[in-house]
Amino acid sequence: MAHILIIDDDEILAGLFQDYLEGEKFTVVTVHTGEEGLQLALNGRFDMVILDVMLPDMSGNDILKQLRQQSNVPVLMFTAKGDDVDRILGLEAGADDYVPKPCTPRELIARIKAILRRTESTYSQGSDHCIEIGPLQLWPQQRKAHWHQQSLELTSTEFNLIETLARQAGQVVSKNTLSEKALGRPLARFDRSIDVHISSIRHKLGQREDGHDWIQTVRGQGYQLIK
Repeated sequence: MAHILIIDDDEILAGLFQDYLEGEKFTVVTVHTGEEGLQLALNGRFDMVILDVMLPDMSGNDILKQLRQQSNVPVLMFTAKGDDVDRILGLEAGADDYVPKPCTPRELIARIKAILRRTESTYSQGSDHCIEIGPLQLWPQQRKAHWHQQSLELTSTEFNLIETLARQAGQVVSKNTLSEKALGRPLARFDRSIDVHISSIRHKLGQREDGHDWIQTVRGQGYQLIK
C-alpha cells in the first residue's frame, strides 16, 4: 500500500483526488500550503508526492528544488494545461512526470501507478547483479548508481532511463521505448519529457575525454549510451 502526499491549494479538487486514491487503496495525506507540504515530504514517509506548480506561499518548482537536495522520492507535478514552460521547469527541477490540470482522477491514478510500478519493479527479476558500462555501475534492485566509483544521485525516472540505455549500451533506443520504460506510458506527441530528463543525466555525467556526451542523440531515432 503506497503512501501518497498531495500538495495543492485547491481544496475541492485535492479532496476529490484523495477520495479516488483512497478508493484505490492508497494511503493519502493532503496539505494546502507549500511550506507544510515540503516539511512532510522531507520526513521520508511517502512513496510519492503530487505537487501543484501554483501554490499560495511557494512555487511548486522551488519546493521541488529544495526537496531534491535531500530526497529522490518520485514527484508528479500538476501543471496548467498547455503550459509547456511549467512542465519543462518542473522536469528540470527533478520532477518524474507531470499531469496537466484539469485532469480526470482516472488519468491521475494511471500516472501514479505507472511511476510506482517502474520505481518498485524495474527489471527486478532475479539477483541484483551489477550492470557495468565503462565508469557507470548500476544495481537495479537497490536502485543504486555509481559513476567513476562515486555515488550518482538520480531521480526515479532518471534511474529508469539510464538503466534502459545501459542494458542496450551501444544501441539506439527510441524515445517511445524510453518513455514506456521510464514513465510507464507511450510518448505523447510534442512531449519533451524524455529530452529534459536525458539533458539532466548528461549534466550529471559530464563529457567524455573527446568532448562528446556519454549519451548521444541519434536524430530521428532516439538516444544511445556510448560503451
